[in-house]
Amino acid sequence: MSDEITPVDGQVSPPPEVGDDSVVPDETVRCGSLPPLRWRELPEPISWKKMVGPSIMLAGLALGSGEFVLWPYITYKAGFIFFWACILGVITQYFLNMEIERWTLATGESAITGFCRINRNWAWVFLILNILPWAWPGWATGAGQMLSWALFGAQEVVDPETGVVSFEARYVPLLGIAGLWLVGVALTAGPVVYNTVERIQIVLVGMIVVIVIGLGLVLIRGDAVMAMVSGIGSLGQMPDLDATGLTFISLLGALAFAGAGGSTNLGQSNFIKDKGYGMGQFIGRITSPLTGQEEAIADTGFLFPDSPENRRRWHGWWKAANIEHLLSFFVTCVICLCLMSLMTYSVFYDAEGVLKPGMDKYGAGLDFVWGQATVIGDRATGGGMLKLGFLVMGIAVLLTTELGVLDATARISTDIVKINYL
Repeated sequence: MSDEITPVDGQVSPPPEVGDDSVVPDETVRCGSLPPLRWRELPEPISWKKMVGPSIMLAGLALGSGEFVLWPYITYKAGFIFFWACILGVITQYFLNMEIERWTLATGESAITGFCRINRNWAWVFLILNILPWAWPGWATGAGQMLSWALFGAQEVVDPETGVVSFEARYVPLLGIAGLWLVGVALTAGPVVYNTVERIQIVLVGMIVVIVIGLGLVLIRGDAVMAMVSGIGSLGQMPDLDATGLTFISLLGALAFAGAGGSTNLGQSNFIKDKGYGMGQFIGRITSPLTGQEEAIADTGFLFPDSPENRRRWHGWWKAANIEHLLSFFVTCVICLCLMSLMTYSVFYDAEGVLKPGMDKYGAGLDFVWGQATVIGDRATGGGMLKLGFLVMGIAVLLTTELGVLDATARISTDIVKINYL
């Protein structure tokens, strides 16, 4: 990816006067219906190690959708024939996220504000796309279901008409509501919202990675790894939808959620702004109305003049941001996607790549997760501890998603309304 910043007209203008009242002309960056950007020198870059945080938050948000649910479910249904799309999806998201970061690094504004400078109608479009898909808290009930299974086990229920077996969990609505309250307290209690969420997500994501690697070392077979490698190499191959019961929509959704997905990728620009990447240092952070000290938040962003010194600084920021996102987001997502799918395959399939007898009964909803826990728990050595570790990992995975979704969607919606309508 290029690290150049070029004016929209392609011409290099004389160095502008930098000051509090000096504005960026419309021919350099279109302001649209928003106030123009102001000139300001780009801060000195910092080490990528000091920038760690935003991409771990985005990875934590991603783990509960594609990594723990969608791709293991597709693996359970169809093996690794479609896994090439998983790797393609997470690679695409890496580059997409870096382009989202580029605007915020250069201006301190969110990526959506950049869209709204082109046309203000993007505001209501993104607002709808950010609210409607996340209005149904499936990740909250999923976390409640995992916690119920860990505490009380599952109740096997057979539909008398169809004969379909399901594994019900108790008190899911109550546990889901309790999880939402817990996340609400976490988002409200910390003085600086970003700092609170970052600390929680680093702990949870770190715990998840440790558990998934530990479980993987015990459960994953060599033939499963070879099957995954073959699946990654089968570019363009599709599972048989009729035989597997999968739908084109579910495959498309899995491709989108190989990583974060939906509007939540746009939250990365809000995360790095509050972390203080680049021009984000001059914008201000969101603080708690109860425990925080209010900070002045700039209505619009800044742009740095095109000078040798600012180009040097920009190159430093861009390189560090790429390294941080590669290690914190891309590597974390790939490790979890691969290991969680490999565990699913090793649990449900034999060495010949055939679904083990009796394993097809776990095909409804999240039941395949309980199926994995059950088979893991039946191991002769350490089965009980491994099963508990798997369920604890599942609770942590869905809790990180619950926290991340509520934080990111609230940030994005608030930013859109404040910048465009207040």
